[in-house]
Amino acid sequence: MIALSIVEVFWIEPRGPRAPGRARARLRVQLAEWQVGADSAETAELLLSELVTNAVRDARAPHGRDIGVRLARYGDVVRVEVSDAGPAVVLVPRAAGESDERGRGLAIVAALAVRWGQCPRAHGIGKAVWAEIPVRT
Repeated sequence: MIALSIVEVFWIEPRGPRAPGRARARLRVQLAEWQVGADSAETAELLLSELVTNAVRDARAPHGRDIGVRLARYGDVVRVEVSDAGPAVVLVPRAAGESDERGRGLAIVAALAVRWGQCPRAHGIGKAVWAEIPVRT
């Protein structure tokens, strides 16, 4: 049996319009440190941006509740995870119309991730939504 090495980082983002940009900046620094290749890093950045944006716009979390961001690398996989204090809901990618300005986030996540899903928040109330991609160095 081969032992799987897991490295991870976690931080809290204030819930607001600047959260996606701040999360992307921290992700870029971390993935560079983990020597994740540019293609994988760009995909992870897009996934994280979509998940944080959903947590900001759609989580229905109580006022003043922040967003948790977790990045993990194990083997040849990177996982991005965003947690919020909003209620767990059934997440289904929807088909947005050509003129819709919103509603494509989960469809993008489903198209780019090799696996994605939702689980209860590790600490406190709410949920965590995650996506995994293969690592290319």
